[in-house]
Amino acid sequence: MTSPASVGKKVKSVSYGKWGYIFITPFFIVFGLFSLVPLIWTFYNSFFENYMVGLQHIGPKFVGLQNYIKVFTESDLGKYLWNTVLIWIMGFIPQLIISLLLASLFTDMRLRLKTGFFKTVFYMPNLIMAASLSMLFYVMFTDTGPVNVLLQSMGFEPVRFLSIPGTTRGLIAFMNFIMWFGNTTILLMAGIMGIDPALIESAQIDGAKPFQVFRKITLPLIRPILVYVIITSMIGGLQLFDVPQILTVGEGSPDRTAMTLVMFLNRHLYSKNYGMAGAVSVIMFILTGILSLIVYRTMARKDGKEDKHGGKKKK
Repeated sequence: MTSPASVGKKVKSVSYGKWGYIFITPFFIVFGLFSLVPLIWTFYNSFFENYMVGLQHIGPKFVGLQNYIKVFTESDLGKYLWNTVLIWIMGFIPQLIISLLLASLFTDMRLRLKTGFFKTVFYMPNLIMAASLSMLFYVMFTDTGPVNVLLQSMGFEPVRFLSIPGTTRGLIAFMNFIMWFGNTTILLMAGIMGIDPALIESAQIDGAKPFQVFRKITLPLIRPILVYVIITSMIGGLQLFDVPQILTVGEGSPDRTAMTLVMFLNRHLYSKNYGMAGAVSVIMFILTGILSLIVYRTMARKDGKEDKHGGKKKK
């Protein structure tokens, strides 16, 4: 029986929902101040003529889409985009293949390898500043550098590594590979270790060979990690700047074959042509979004096809 004193008495409930909003508020404040506001300001500046001529400041004057037209018609934007994509592919494909092999090797329960030491060694190059590594490679591969001195001592002709498009791009791609393959390996190892061992054991009992297990079980189950790795690597590749900037002394030489999109953007910022810099930034933003969406939808479509033919999707 309910006592008369408790009749009509309201039960005070404790709401914890507000604490969630309190804890996520700092993120939105920082994101708004340092990401959203600069993004909006960049879009705004891209529609204005705003640059310096000597000590004279021109603008800001609204010119509509003229900055975008100039970027596409009066610059080698296509060439710089091709340079950027080519250098990224040259570094990323070996990075992904070797990282997959290493991740499969170190997560193989039959080998029982101690991965702590190897994780540290693989990830260590990622801690080195790109500027330091670029300067090291610049000194090593100049015409009078240690590499050419070694070649001459062995009886070979010196090679002008930084004057040949292929070797210059190759050095940039190799440096990106060194810095990032450890990070990719650790991410893929985490994805493989999340697979239920019973699935692999069942396949092995049924007579599946290691490559079949890798292709039929491991790769499909780590697809979300692969999508993340590809998209983040692609975004980083499109933003490639410090390595080629230092290695080619800001010129993208030889003949601008190592000039990337961000190096092209930096030239407009250095000359204080903020309108053109804003237009290039917006183009890069849209391009990155489109490519990321294509990669995501392509990988998701493959996943959907496998679910459709392999069985019903779980709801």
